[in-house]
Parts: sequence; C-alpha cells; structure tokens
Amino acid sequence: MVRFLPLALLALTACGGTEPRYLIDSAPATTTADTAQVRMQVSTLEMREVSLPAYAEESQILIEGANGALTPLDNALWADEPRRAVTLRLAEAISRGGSATVAAEPWPLETPAQAAVHVQVSDMVARAPGQTEGQSEGQFVLKGQFAVSSYDHVVRERIRRFDISVPLPDGSPAGIARASGQALQNLAIEITQDLRR
Repeated sequence: MVRFLPLALLALTACGGTEPRYLIDSAPATTTADTAQVRMQVSTLEMREVSLPAYAEESQILIEGANGALTPLDNALWADEPRRAVTLRLAEAISRGGSATVAAEPWPLETPAQAAVHVQVSDMVARAPGQTEGQSEGQFVLKGQFAVSSYDHVVRERIRRFDISVPLPDGSPAGIARASGQALQNLAIEITQDLRR
C-alpha cells in the first residue's frame, strides 16, 4: 500500500494546480453614440471555427522576447481553449456591431445561415515592450485572412487579408488578455464593415 502513496500524491498535486487563468477580454463597452449597428448584407451569419497556429492553441499565455522566442509566462493560463474562445469572441463582437444574427458553428437553427465567415490566423503573438522598432511599448499582432462564403450566393464570395496591431503597454497576462480582446474586436469590425449593406 505504501508504495502507491507517491503516485496518489502526484495525482492530487496535478489536480490541484492553482495557476491563475485569464479570459480573452471582451470589447470595451461602447457609449450611446457608438451603439448604432451596421446594416449588413445578410440577416444570418455563421462564424466557422477559427484556425489558429499551433503555438496560439496552447493553454499557456506566451510572449515573444528580444531573441524572437515565444516563452510562456509564469503561472498564467488561458481560461478557455483558445480556438473556441477566439471563435466565440468574434461571433459576439460581430453580432453586437452588426444587424445580422450571428452564431458560432455548429449553426443552431434549422434554416441555414445566409453566409459564413472562415478566419485563418497566421500570426497571433504578443511582442514584449522594446520589440517593435521605434516604439517604446509592445504590440499584439493578429494577421491572417478571412473568407465569406454563401452557399446560395446571397452575397458575393471573397477572401480578405487582415493585419492588425494594437498597443501592448506591458507584458503581463492581464495586459495580453486586454490586447488580444481589442485585436479581435478590430477584426470583427473589419468583417462587419466588409459585409455592410
């Protein structure tokens, strides 16, 4: 019985992790003047699961250092699976900013969505302060492409590139969470404007 005790203790230690977990921040609250929704070309829109690079799918929060290496921050994890969190944040932000009913896949209604958005992220990285030439603060970079597809050709199908950078005042987990939320909000605005009526 005694020989199994170390394994039991190891299992308890593994289950009892106390690392702080961080949510990707939602978009900042808008003022009354900013609440007018964009009239979109479609009334229903499906947000397909976002494709992320392998390093961005990690549960650990990473930061790019001076040598270009991505290093996990100590005792800092994402609270949700990053691919799921990014997909839901984009769906939420597009729904809030535009007139369409938006939901992440799988589409929950019997009638198919009029269009779908497919996002492929090539870069999603927090660059520490001092990394970006000519800037004292860091940058959170979000690059890739999004495609709009429409099975019934309700809208013209197309592919667009995006290249978004937002300030990263500090390299703390909370700072990265805020910057990532703002970058996703900016991407949601680009997608919403692309589908403007």
